[in-house]
Amino acid sequence: MDELPTGIDELPVGIDELLERVRAGFVRVGPQEAATAAADGALLVDIRYAELRDRDGLIPGALVVERNELEWRLDPRGSHRAPQAVSHDLRIVVICNEGYASSLAVASLRQLGLHRATDLIGGFQAWRAAGLPVEV
Repeated sequence: MDELPTGIDELPVGIDELLERVRAGFVRVGPQEAATAAADGALLVDIRYAELRDRDGLIPGALVVERNELEWRLDPRGSHRAPQAVSHDLRIVVICNEGYASSLAVASLRQLGLHRATDLIGGFQAWRAAGLPVEV
């Protein structure tokens, strides 16, 4: 067996196991729950890249923040924060295309203290399939 590099206590995990571990730390929401949360003041955050947004449309009222800018835009103490990022207590629902990248993004947001961050099961595709509003 290969030796692990100094400072690493366990073998690397595959992406499926990583997703399982990450998702065990928060409760994910479905499309209707996300819509209700938004109506109650939660911030929907669309992290899909431009090509997908152009192809499939946008969720009305969602803040668009590409994944590579997410932490900088949502950290309430950050110098590059979005105006909506007002508190660590803000309810955030992260939305990617199918609900995978958003789970990993939520793990990162929670490390920043955004303890109410969650993601949409099935992502944008589930939102659209549920018949919820989409701007084309």
